[in-house]
Amino acid sequence: MRTSPVLMAKSLAIFTFLVLLAFSGVSQSLSPDQFLGYPLGSRFPYHHDVISYLEKIAAQFPEQTRKIQYGTTYEGRPLMAIVVGSSENMSYLEDIRINHLKSIGLLEGSPTTKTPAIAWLSYNVHGNEAVSSSAFMKVLSDLLDTKNNRSKEILKNTIVILDPCLNPDGYERYVQWYNQRAGIKPNPTPYAWEHREPWPGGRYNHYLFDLNRDWAWQSQKESQERLLLYNQWMPHVHADFHEMGAGSSYYFPPAAKPFHKDITPWQREFNDILGKYNSREFDKNGWLYFTRFSFDLFYPSYGDTWPVYNGAIGMTYEQAGSGNAGIALKRETEGDTLTLKDRIAHHVTTSFGTLSALSDHAEKTVNEFISYHQNAAQKPTGDFNTYVIKSEANGGSILALRELLDRQGIRYGSPAKNMDTKGINLSTLQEESVSVSKEDIVISAFQPKSRLLKILFEPDPELEDSLTYDITTWAVSFAYGVNAYGLKAKTETIDYKPDSVRNSASGNPYAYLIPWKSYESLQLLSALLQANVSVRTANHAFRIDNQTFDAGTLIVTRKGNEIHGNGLKDLLVRKADSLQVKIKASETGFVTEGMDFGGHAVVPLKARKVVVLAGKTSSPLALGEIWHFFEQQIHYPVTLVNGDDLEQLPWHEIDVLIVPSGNHHSIFNDKELTNLKSWIRTGGKVIIMENALTSFLGKSEFSLIKKETRPDNKNEVIPDQKQYGNQMRDGVSNETPGSVFRVQLDPSHPISFGYNEHYYSLVKGSYHLGYLSDGWNVGWLGKDSYKTGFVGSKISEQLKETLILGTQKMGKGEIIYMADDPLFRGFWYHGKLLFGNAVFR
Repeated sequence: MRTSPVLMAKSLAIFTFLVLLAFSGVSQSLSPDQFLGYPLGSRFPYHHDVISYLEKIAAQFPEQTRKIQYGTTYEGRPLMAIVVGSSENMSYLEDIRINHLKSIGLLEGSPTTKTPAIAWLSYNVHGNEAVSSSAFMKVLSDLLDTKNNRSKEILKNTIVILDPCLNPDGYERYVQWYNQRAGIKPNPTPYAWEHREPWPGGRYNHYLFDLNRDWAWQSQKESQERLLLYNQWMPHVHADFHEMGAGSSYYFPPAAKPFHKDITPWQREFNDILGKYNSREFDKNGWLYFTRFSFDLFYPSYGDTWPVYNGAIGMTYEQAGSGNAGIALKRETEGDTLTLKDRIAHHVTTSFGTLSALSDHAEKTVNEFISYHQNAAQKPTGDFNTYVIKSEANGGSILALRELLDRQGIRYGSPAKNMDTKGINLSTLQEESVSVSKEDIVISAFQPKSRLLKILFEPDPELEDSLTYDITTWAVSFAYGVNAYGLKAKTETIDYKPDSVRNSASGNPYAYLIPWKSYESLQLLSALLQANVSVRTANHAFRIDNQTFDAGTLIVTRKGNEIHGNGLKDLLVRKADSLQVKIKASETGFVTEGMDFGGHAVVPLKARKVVVLAGKTSSPLALGEIWHFFEQQIHYPVTLVNGDDLEQLPWHEIDVLIVPSGNHHSIFNDKELTNLKSWIRTGGKVIIMENALTSFLGKSEFSLIKKETRPDNKNEVIPDQKQYGNQMRDGVSNETPGSVFRVQLDPSHPISFGYNEHYYSLVKGSYHLGYLSDGWNVGWLGKDSYKTGFVGSKISEQLKETLILGTQKMGKGEIIYMADDPLFRGFWYHGKLLFGNAVFR
């Protein structure tokens, strides 16, 4: 086997360096150039090279470093971090961590000593913002350089945690692509192949999720594992390194408005301190930069805001470049060539600017951090001292919400005694009488993570500026569909000990009845269908003796399941217990009221062959939500197909086609629409989502239409009154970046089964769709459906009396129009059952 010249040079460089090191006794860190065998910034290192470098440095400096593998990605790549400190601090690192957590009340007991400040620097949460991992290598090398006086000062009173790559799968997707396209020398020509990153790009993780929107919700494996480690350290400062469009310069704090009102004066002040430290270095080098623009501190699920709401100083850094920049890019607007070396230098500079600012203000930062958590536990902010989650909500949503609280490190319990009181319903925002029982979840605001609790639960966050970067409301009462209340009273709690579901496997009943109230019931249906269990469903409510069963109830009879024999009940009970779904045995198929189990309104649910349209016309994020839903949430097989391959599909094998949000006009031409309609007429079902609806508007035999609007010129701004400088602010009047609306549902339609007469939707655009005249209007917005969040003045009327969810029969098949995104970012729990209904019913 031949060894490549690059590998030989790399190995020789390392060997020579280590030999010299052994003879000299100098603790000079192995430089990235020496390790890689090429100058840092002349190419992108592969992920395994970045991790290998981390491991080499950890081995070279065992007294000053500790490497941590905190998890793996969906594709099996390691998630690594390295802790760096002075030899003295590292000698009692675990004591530092424990004392730190005690000082903020997250561990019991009193701290025995003061702890140094802790900084956490995160690189490459977006894989194609690939400069970050290279910058990490330089930062790690310089931190351990004994000749670097600045580093020595930083490590005297600071523990530094470095995460080289938060998104290894996306990073490797980008680097593999770029290194395959690059020539011997980088080509700075903007239209060169190496500057045209293909769909879906390296920004996203394996399931095409944006990990920088997942900090609070932790729907993805990488986020869950990283934040488990984060909560074990609770750093005082967290910096998140990004790239933006190549035509820009460099962004560092102070952040833009809006700031969430619960951000403390010290957190705001430190934003200004960061600006001074970083601008000093950028000014010295003549580098362009900007502050206070675009990147705000509001939505709680970013790498800057989530740490802020956990008491840290959180910040975003944005370097011009991103996926199209490559190694070198000629910029016409700037009249220069942007290089990877320059981008690395900028991120290294702000990395050390951050660490220096913390080091110089370590004592105050540590004290403020302690005060943040002590004040939260003793004098919580907000209107409520207690939050109550009623157990009358479906058990699945309660279980899911408990998992979220556990991941956040938020404490909860049961009330010490039953009580009747008054509280604000966090969905209706009205005061109501509340009976609190020992089965309910009670969350006291008197705890160290009180501010995070308040922010996650607040139904209508106060917005100081409408120019926002992301969604403007997110309350868990809406997202999880639970009955939540805020109480002014302080409530005593005891440990929460939920009853564990244990279904009986005794007897040989006529049928098993499974409630259809939660996402867990959908998971159970998925498992049963894949185990070849025959499942039926009641399309109308029914009653047996004194117990009523809602429409949508699943019915598993012995009839039709003979192949399972006596093993049916064991299979059913085992799977139901694992999902904590309570099932009921029925000794008869004869109902007291409604349709008997053999009637025409009790219909079979069959396993479906599901295909999802992928490829360049689909939104990667929308596709990823669907893909993750099937594979990781309900564990049901799904097939992704490229849009260019539609003509070759064996349509007779497919039951359901899902068309994610995207621009599919080029795919659904006249020929493919004809093929699609022929397949639907023979029994196929197509689910068309969000922006994909525009590809079918006005098409022959598709009933979807735009809503007719009457002219209303009362607020018209004539052209000569508009100001050029207000164009961004004028633009948001046509937007809703993310607001909650109450969608009215037809409860008799199978897609609505498991819901009452409404569903809370996170609206992100103007649907402006007319009601269906040929089909069923399943979900719609009425005149007063708005609940919370920012809605632009020019589209507020368009979000009244508009279709959200409808179905249309075509021959033996069906078209489902879904303007809403019920799977939004994997955390909108309340929508998952709705989407499951659309697929399986």
